[in-house]
Amino acid sequence: MAQALLEALNLEVHYGGISAVKGISFVVEQGEMVCLIGANGAGKTSTLKALARMLPCRGEIHYGAERIDALPSHALISRGLALVPEGRGVFARLSVAENLAMGAYHRTSDRAGTADIGKDMDRIYGLLPRLAERREQLAGTLSGGEQQMLAIGRALMGRPKLLLLDEPSMGLAPIVVQKVFEVIRSVAADGVTILLVEQNARLALETCARGYVMESGKITLADSAAALLADPRVRAAYLGE
Repeated sequence: MAQALLEALNLEVHYGGISAVKGISFVVEQGEMVCLIGANGAGKTSTLKALARMLPCRGEIHYGAERIDALPSHALISRGLALVPEGRGVFARLSVAENLAMGAYHRTSDRAGTADIGKDMDRIYGLLPRLAERREQLAGTLSGGEQQMLAIGRALMGRPKLLLLDEPSMGLAPIVVQKVFEVIRSVAADGVTILLVEQNARLALETCARGYVMESGKITLADSAAALLADPRVRAAYLGE
């Protein structure tokens, strides 16, 4: 039986008097690709930000054998939990290479870790050859797709065990989306556990093994991706059928 890497119990997120996430519970097992789908405003991004400790929350978050809901966000990186945020969030005035190096910043205090940073950067360039071509270019001058690749590469420089991905296809041309998801599948094949938030429900369910459907801050459906793709409620609400 697979071991739970991430478990949320009765997770709540509030913005003032507004309840964005309403006591949801879910699990992501080691080595899984799991997606969280739903309409705009359903609470998906708030959920990821709470998991990454970028938003205050109520409830419990367990990561591996540790409860992390009281930890600051920066403490999670060295534990192997990384978020690729909606909108990419690259450092616009730094080069591609400098952005990647920032992803490994927490490893610079460890001499052994520092020695491997160059190797990991070469590995990222092999996985994302467009970044290798642009390594000295300022991140703010990259295309949207290149910035998305850079955001993923930067997160991978932290050697994550769990990668949280928030809307990686947003604003990208279909051919670029295809490339981004090829990279995501490759990362998963290397053993990284992935929790994907994605408004393109069909793409998310075709990529992942399991899925959760969020509506108005609550999880309303949870099943295998294949079962959700066949569910008439999902097909009507999210697949345009």
